[in-house]
Amino acid sequence: MPIPPLLKSNAPPAPSLRFTLLSFSGAVITIGATGWLSHISGVPWLMASFGASCVLAFGMPESPLAQPRSIIGGHLVSTLIGLLILSTLGSSWWAGALAVGLALVAMQQTRTLHAPAGANPLIVLAAGAPFSFLVTPVLTGSIVIVVVASCLNNIRSRGSYPKYWM
Repeated sequence: MPIPPLLKSNAPPAPSLRFTLLSFSGAVITIGATGWLSHISGVPWLMASFGASCVLAFGMPESPLAQPRSIIGGHLVSTLIGLLILSTLGSSWWAGALAVGLALVAMQQTRTLHAPAGANPLIVLAAGAPFSFLVTPVLTGSIVIVVVASCLNNIRSRGSYPKYWM
């Protein structure tokens, strides 16, 4: 009996076990490194949205959202928006809504769209983060993601990552 059209899956096939294991390794190394650097330095190198960045950088490395420009630029742009909103409007619910909307616009216009970075303004507002948050954890952690992604994704397939820098 044929499978009814509504039950057929158009989802892409699962990646190979090798691809999956390298993705796992990339996420573990990246989050482990930023966590360890936080531990030894006493300075935050880790934030929640980096977990989602790892999903893109290691699970979908060919995506425009996973390229270094988007990972580093998206995190910087959206965090800066959050910091500016926090310093001018405070941390109310409507300031959070405005900050996320402005971060989306800014990432689109700077061609640094990175979905996980959309959470950064909310992280900034919830934490009451200082402007130094832009350097650690945002810039430093983003660089760690890109460095590990460059190493592991090129082990997976030589010369495959990044697709572009700028």
